[in-house]
Amino acid sequence: MADKSATAPLLCPEDVDDALLAPGHLGELSRYLPVELVDAVVEERRAMEQRRRLLPSRIGVYFVFALCLFPALGYRRVWSKLVCGLGRLCSIEPSEKALRCLRRRLGPGPFQALFSVVAGPLAQPSTPGVRYRRWRTVAFDACSAIKAPDSERNRAWLGRIQARLGWAGYPLLRLTTLCETGTRGLLGAVFGPTSEYETTYARQLLPLLDESMLLLADRGYDANEFLADAAGTGAQFVIRITARRRPAVLAVLPDGSYLTRLGTLKARVIDATVTVKVDGGEETREHYRIATTLLDHRRDPAEALVRLYRERWEIESAYYALRHTLQDGLVLRSQDRVGLEQEMWAQLTVYQLLRTAMVDAVESQPGTDPDRASFTIALETAREQVVLARAVTGARDSGVLVGAIGRAVLAELLPSRRPRTSPRIVKAGRSRYPSRPAESRPRQSRSITGLHVRLRAAPVSPPPLPTDPHGDLRKAAAGLRPMGAGNRNRTFHLMAADPERSWRPREVATALGIHNAASFATQMSQWAAEGLLQKISYGTYKLADSWRSTS
Repeated sequence: MADKSATAPLLCPEDVDDALLAPGHLGELSRYLPVELVDAVVEERRAMEQRRRLLPSRIGVYFVFALCLFPALGYRRVWSKLVCGLGRLCSIEPSEKALRCLRRRLGPGPFQALFSVVAGPLAQPSTPGVRYRRWRTVAFDACSAIKAPDSERNRAWLGRIQARLGWAGYPLLRLTTLCETGTRGLLGAVFGPTSEYETTYARQLLPLLDESMLLLADRGYDANEFLADAAGTGAQFVIRITARRRPAVLAVLPDGSYLTRLGTLKARVIDATVTVKVDGGEETREHYRIATTLLDHRRDPAEALVRLYRERWEIESAYYALRHTLQDGLVLRSQDRVGLEQEMWAQLTVYQLLRTAMVDAVESQPGTDPDRASFTIALETAREQVVLARAVTGARDSGVLVGAIGRAVLAELLPSRRPRTSPRIVKAGRSRYPSRPAESRPRQSRSITGLHVRLRAAPVSPPPLPTDPHGDLRKAAAGLRPMGAGNRNRTFHLMAADPERSWRPREVATALGIHNAASFATQMSQWAAEGLLQKISYGTYKLADSWRSTS
């Protein structure tokens, strides 16, 4: 009887390798994440397989990325998406358990390394909307609405969340990113339990800042040490500070802003009332107090910086795309910390790859603002390309810079951004965040028809008077008393008249007409603890060196 195996066609080793590695792709996004890079990172992180497997590590990397592209599908269905367009090139049908073991074998290390490779500024300097003067605008913010499965191991890491009506149903992950506002691309990211402060996570991203960047951030980052560390990177910043903070006035600038010191950092403070008029004739007003390291009022007018601050909201759009469009608002898959870290780094990498494809597309048409590129269109086209697997089967795009994703984005560019305003409420049927009764903004999103910025006058007194050490202190301070700037500014201006003199609290209180000298002495002690005054001896103070002049 003839041996049938003798006449059967044999596969050469190269064909076997091609069949095994064929599912290792991400459609057209593979052009931004080539297999050479993936293999190098996997080998560097010591996650490469030690023997020939039906599911090599390279396939595992791309499979985890595919899980992020299809968050609503199970493991087997996602695998079918990867091999659907390969035809006979791949006939492997792994079990769900095999795919889970593949994820566990890889761990989070390769995905964190791949994100660090693709993360960074995306736009060219000439791209519209990405710069203010010579600085690239970037923003810090945190998202604390990423839900993890309610497993014991996840709770051990993330803890439980106390809600208004009891315990929240899912542990929450806090994600903090540094985002390029013009493109919404990510320069870096860090995440962990919500029990840590935003500034704790953001401090880990400070090394990503440099002198070419202008940082925008909200009141959550109003901390003297954090601001000083941010300025120490060489970057400039425009950050909103809390209304409770009333910085002392060092000097008043002609546009109404004033110089001050936030801890050891010299800064400029702008107080402004922003009036927004929406369609229908309604008006809302809100007070903004902004601190910045841009001290020259001629090059950087106060009103221009107030209007620039709204660019910070671009990072909120980035979180919406990441959380609600890419993840579809669903709970993450992983049941333990290692899996969650792997999933988050993979999701951030996929998001960055999509943003890269979008920026490449809009930059192929000079003068196009990246705001007009649709993340939804880019995501849906990327999913289609994974199913078609054209990058693997040989049907490559003829375009060099703009592929199928870019062409889809350019074919349906969004209209130019229209200014809008919305209330800050959570739109959920049963939310643990109650709406604020005093919310002044319209209940629904409305188009802005007018925006007016009115700068507030700085709370300061006239320039210091010449000091007459032998004269009457009440007479010398007479010009300071009518101003409603508070005791602190009046005290500083009086002491600045003779910077070398040592003052006792009772002397200053007498000069300024303050009746409760004991309470005022406590205030001066507090100012000394803040570094505003220098304590010479018990009950004796001088003006701190940093407050003696505006230079």
